[in-house]
Amino acid sequence: MALQIVLLIAGLALLIAGADWLVGGASSLAKKFKISDLTIGLTIVAFGTSAPELVVNLFASTTDHQDIFFGNILGSNNFNLFIILGIAGVILPLKVQVSTVWKEIPMSLAAVVAVYLMVHIPSPNGEMMLGRIDGIILLGLFVLFQFYIYRQIKEYTPEETAHKPAGPLFKMIAFIILGIAGLIIGGRLVLDNAVLMAKALGVSEKVIGLTIIAAGTSLPELATSVVAAFKKNPDIAVGNIVGSNIFNLLLVSGMISLFSPVKYSPIFDIDFYILAAGTVVLFINLIAWRKHRLDRWEAAMLLTFYVGYTVFLISRQG
Repeated sequence: MALQIVLLIAGLALLIAGADWLVGGASSLAKKFKISDLTIGLTIVAFGTSAPELVVNLFASTTDHQDIFFGNILGSNNFNLFIILGIAGVILPLKVQVSTVWKEIPMSLAAVVAVYLMVHIPSPNGEMMLGRIDGIILLGLFVLFQFYIYRQIKEYTPEETAHKPAGPLFKMIAFIILGIAGLIIGGRLVLDNAVLMAKALGVSEKVIGLTIIAAGTSLPELATSVVAAFKKNPDIAVGNIVGSNIFNLLLVSGMISLFSPVKYSPIFDIDFYILAAGTVVLFINLIAWRKHRLDRWEAAMLLTFYVGYTVFLISRQG
């Protein structure tokens, strides 16, 4: 058991490092070919923050551990919403832009509803699943979301300054290769050892996916939002969470289901409901009295709710 814990932690570290190396190398390579910072941010960096979830879920969906797939997607989003936003909000009351409140948060809720409806519409063989057609639709919605973000940033971003020298080509390629290797090895370590831990502890793969794996793959978002809160930048702290949740539901779910259709179990319905309810409550809190702010006591309530949710998961045992 101790060995599995060590290997799981090592796998998570490799996932995070691999995503960082891949983003760094790919961003430098893009700059070398004069691709704008805006485009890099919307593509390479965005992909990098979703890479841990993507790789773990790719392995899970192709090795008959499909409860881990849905557990990780829903668990990561709930962890983002309740824990990361809760911690950031306790550090700093989060004043949020009007566009985030009235556009991005409803988009996040729409993504939850879209995936929920897709898995509850039976496939031609009568099974509940995310199929390839669903994957195409989700990726199409993701492209539309990217276009919306591009328009938003383009509207408020000043002309870019000249690019700094990007560095030696071999160094960029080395970082890209190291990043991909780290993601692959780390993803495999996380999945294999999480499954072994679940068996050793006598808990379901659903619970492991919703808790340990979800928290581990959300570490990049945790670091980003906490640092943003300490630097008194609430827009990044909140935008990072809302954007990440949309990416997980549209990009990660879309890519995985397009590559390999994933069977769905109704045991995850409650986790969908909690994610949707949490998003609605966040929206209501931000529009109440037109304050557009998440206060410390509200953030503390998010943290408290997540503790109760985790206790419920463990007691329910999938």
